[in-house]
Amino acid sequence: MLAKVTSTEPEISRRSYLGWLIGLCTAGVGAVLSVPLIRFALYPLRMQTTEVKWSDAGPLSHFVSLAIPLRRSIQVEQVDGWRETVSEKVVYVTQTPDHQLQVLSAVCPHLGCSVQWSDAKQEFICPCHAASFGADGTKLSGPSPRAMDSLESRIENGRLLVRYRYFRQLVPTKEVIG
Repeated sequence: MLAKVTSTEPEISRRSYLGWLIGLCTAGVGAVLSVPLIRFALYPLRMQTTEVKWSDAGPLSHFVSLAIPLRRSIQVEQVDGWRETVSEKVVYVTQTPDHQLQVLSAVCPHLGCSVQWSDAKQEFICPCHAASFGADGTKLSGPSPRAMDSLESRIENGRLLVRYRYFRQLVPTKEVIG
């Protein structure tokens, strides 16, 4: 008697081969099409803006003897690749006790409202939540988590130059965000 030998290996048919081939091609096309979506989703994590250029706040002769903070509007220019943005920002120039110039951002560190100098009270007042700051930018009262933000400045060719920065709000430490 002859014993019938059976194979345990599955038989590969043309239909199963085509099924595997179509599945592999579909996965390849899906992977290729997902690359732009992944790059789009990860772009903000990799994005880095260029440095903000130095802005001219005026001639040094305007800031020789400051009794109260002096409000200045500066032009802030930033270039990101092919896009150039120019915006106007308000800063206050004050003098420290050792007669050094200090430039303060007019943006309240609480919620970003525009801080104004009050001649009557001799302090900065935030109109949104009544935070108050001293002439040197120190926090006096209100919900602000920190003092007014000072900006980097330098004197060049008899002019006061300011590098404007954006700072994170609602945090107790001064963190640059742009």
